[in-house]
Order: sequence, then C-alpha cells, then structure tokens
Amino acid sequence: MKILITGGAGFIGSHVVRLFVTKYPQHTIVNLDKLTYAGNLANLTDIEHSANYKFVKGDIVDAEFINQLFQTEQFDSVIHLAAESHVDRSITNPTEFVLTNVIGTVNLLNAAKSIWAGKTSNSIFENRFYHVSTDEVYGTLGDTGLFEETTSYDPHSPYSASKASSDHFVRAYFDTYKLNAVISNCSNNYGSHHFPEKLIPLSINNIKNNLSIPIYGKGENVRDWLWVEDHARAIDVIFHNAQAGSTYNIGGHNEWKNIDLIHLLCKIMDEKLNRAEGTSAKLITYVTDRAGHDLRYAIDSSKLQRELGWKPSLQFEEGLRKTVDWYLANEEWLNNVTSGAYKDYYDKQYN
Repeated sequence: MKILITGGAGFIGSHVVRLFVTKYPQHTIVNLDKLTYAGNLANLTDIEHSANYKFVKGDIVDAEFINQLFQTEQFDSVIHLAAESHVDRSITNPTEFVLTNVIGTVNLLNAAKSIWAGKTSNSIFENRFYHVSTDEVYGTLGDTGLFEETTSYDPHSPYSASKASSDHFVRAYFDTYKLNAVISNCSNNYGSHHFPEKLIPLSINNIKNNLSIPIYGKGENVRDWLWVEDHARAIDVIFHNAQAGSTYNIGGHNEWKNIDLIHLLCKIMDEKLNRAEGTSAKLITYVTDRAGHDLRYAIDSSKLQRELGWKPSLQFEEGLRKTVDWYLANEEWLNNVTSGAYKDYYDKQYN
C-alpha cells in the first residue's frame, strides 16, 4: 500500500511518519508537508533514506496541486495531520487557519473521493481517510466531567472553530459519499521535536537561557497531557482497526494546571542544569490572559482503550524528564529551529 501522511514534518506528524516507516516496511509512506516555520525535515533525519519513505513539498490549500498529486501517486489511504495549530496565531490571523484547516481538508477529501470512486477495498484501512483533530473542538469543561466522543462541539477560538469545521466536513463525506473516514480528537501532546512556541518546549528553552516563563492569567487553566509517541501509537491502532465513520478520543488521563506543570518543569530543569532548587521558578511571569481561553480540557479515552486496546505507556513525570533530556541533548536542533536556519536550508533544497 501507499499511504499519504500530511504534515509529516511537524511535531506529531514526524512521530507518526517515523513509526509507520519503521514498523511497516511493506508500505510506502509519502510525507506531504509545506515546511512552514513549525515543520522541518530535520525531525526525520533518522529515516529520510529509508527505501519505503518519500517526501513531497506542497500546500494542501492548492487544489490543483493536490488533485495532480493524488492522480500521480494513487494513494491507497490518507492520514491527515497537516494543520495550523497555534491558538495565539489563529487570533491574529484567522483566515490562514480557515484556508489550511478547512479548505485544505476539503481539497484532500475531494482528491481522495475522486481516485477511490468505485474501488473495492481489500482491508478495513484501504481507501481510508483518517483525520487527526483536537479536543479543543469541544470547548471547555467546568471543574468536573470529561470530553466524550458524543460531546457537543463548542469551539471558542478561530483555531478550534477551523478544526471543528474540518471534522464536520469529514463526517459529511462519510455520510454523503460513503468515504471510509475516521476521526480522532486528542489532548495536548508533549515530547521531542516540538517547535518552541507551545508551553513545554518554550518553557524549557526559556529556562535554559534564563528568560522569563510567560504564564497566562493565574496559570489555573487545566490540560490533559499525552506523550506524543503514545499518540502516534494510538493513530496506528485506529488507522488499522477502526470501523468507517468512527470517532475516538485520545487522552492521557493526566490533568495538570499550567502553573503546577511549570513548577514541576522548573524543578526538573534545576536538577538537570545543576541549579539551586527554586532558581528556575523565579523566571515565572504572569501575563494577560489569552482571549477566549478555555479553562479546562479533559479526555475520556475509555472507548479507545475498551474497543482497540490502546492505553498510555508513560506517567507524566517520566515523560517530562525524557522530554527535558531530549531538548538539552539537542541544542543544535533547538537553535536551528528558533533561528529559522532549518527552514532556510530545506526551502532552498525543495524550491
């Protein structure tokens, strides 16, 4: 089979590409990525020369390009991760999020529908369109309760609204065109190769360089954190086993207030950098809260565990220590990402 993975040079996508390339040598894995600031091929240097791996640079917003790519490559299945995902950027430029997350998804759906029309599948995951989404489409929770697959959508930011819209289009193509579509909605991810604009990698980088750690409001917002490699394993399980039309929530059952997470991270960083305990915590700076900031996310992933046998593999503190170790051991990667050096290098290679 030939499987297209969109957004495969990004944080989560690179982990999915690596898993599929190494675990399924009988399949050809095609990585389609625009190579924006948040995605670069340095995330995949360990598998870039694998015989069953191919990279294509392109933009999913370009319908003509996408249609031609599908006609040329004749993909058997799609795992769609490409997305604009930073909430602050969506508040500044919502149109970019509509174009990539909504129009881009519809372009992929149309191209897949076109080449798979009338084809007979030999397996449950052939001619499959797997759309990877977020728990933010559900809105916010109070002090109790969990997001379930049946929770009504209630997005509060341009980012979550664009992802909610793309989810609806995927379901509509399943209902209207009988496309073999599945969706997963995942909680916050952490781990290696994460562009340092999100909370954990940003804080690691700032602590290392004695810069302030910005915390929105009072730091009381709660998130459910999942090790990125556990997310990749969940995508693998869902892709290969889910019934068409299914939705699965993926979460770590691991809720942390932002301020408590940062205090734990500061403690770990003080240990790793041989600093006196409490040194890094002095860098915490409270900033004006984000507009439309959801208070709490928490995922009920019991359906995925019950039906497909997946469960998280790491406890949070262990995973956070692994994450810190990776960033401290890969200073060159971090410097090149933050400076734009990787983007410049790969832009020249593929332009």
